[in-house]
Amino acid sequence: MGAPWQDHPSWDLVGQISDAVGRDVARLLVDAGADELRATRNAQLATFALSLTVLDAAKSGPLARVSPDQWKAVAGHSLGEYSALVAAGALDFPQGARLVNARGEAMQAAADAAPGTMAAVLGLAPSTLLDICARTEDVWVANDNAPGQVVVAGTQEGVERASERALEAGAKRVIPLQVGGAFHTPMMAPAQARLEAALQVATFARPVCPVVSNVDATGHSDGFGALLSAQLCSRVRWRESLVELGRGGPTLFVELGPGTELSGMARRTVPDAARANVARPEDLPTLEAALEAFLAPPAG
Repeated sequence: MGAPWQDHPSWDLVGQISDAVGRDVARLLVDAGADELRATRNAQLATFALSLTVLDAAKSGPLARVSPDQWKAVAGHSLGEYSALVAAGALDFPQGARLVNARGEAMQAAADAAPGTMAAVLGLAPSTLLDICARTEDVWVANDNAPGQVVVAGTQEGVERASERALEAGAKRVIPLQVGGAFHTPMMAPAQARLEAALQVATFARPVCPVVSNVDATGHSDGFGALLSAQLCSRVRWRESLVELGRGGPTLFVELGPGTELSGMARRTVPDAARANVARPEDLPTLEAALEAFLAPPAG
């Protein structure tokens, strides 16, 4: 996923992140295979690095016409919350890289000690899945992503039982996810303890705009260490976060990083909002056009 950015000036950030954590992040982004990237310690660092590369390219390009203090708010899905904190100036990117590296290592250790998995359930309300998980041992709601898309996580047996009950309750489909653990559940408690040690030495600044937390779907200007710690064992309240981001008038959602999944979630959750995403350098003109349309004065 990093190959399209190798010749872009913002690729220099990848080298700086590599220096900050003492790992070859460029190799992860360009040469690593699927099995290696399935390990959360690798996937998290690679995704964070590419997200910041895309952010840098957008800020030096299309987003240069809008100063960060004019942004309504920022948010990131799970790991993406670290990129959001960097985007808002609450965290500098070397510290962010070290925290992400520590998070990935801690979550990898927790997943190795207590193996788990996740599955996306399509077509059921979050309340229904919360009830199913409450009645099923060793499984929890991990992500409330968008209307009709909820992710459960837990032990292999727990997720299988919850998946069966979800289908019996009317789920359209259950999709097992190729992940390295039961993230955003109590099974990550050992990782939480390890991450807190890294968070205690991190320095957070006041952000230029609110950062909407996964934990409570509310905008924050401080308290990020506690929120990032709590996030590991709490469900990602992304659908509610998107609703919060869309409040108060016209909104343009800009997704920066690999893939277009978050833009799709925004479309389903806040259908009246404008959307743009940048995953590759050739997407930058699309963001420019979206900003042009969004910032244009009303006709007439």
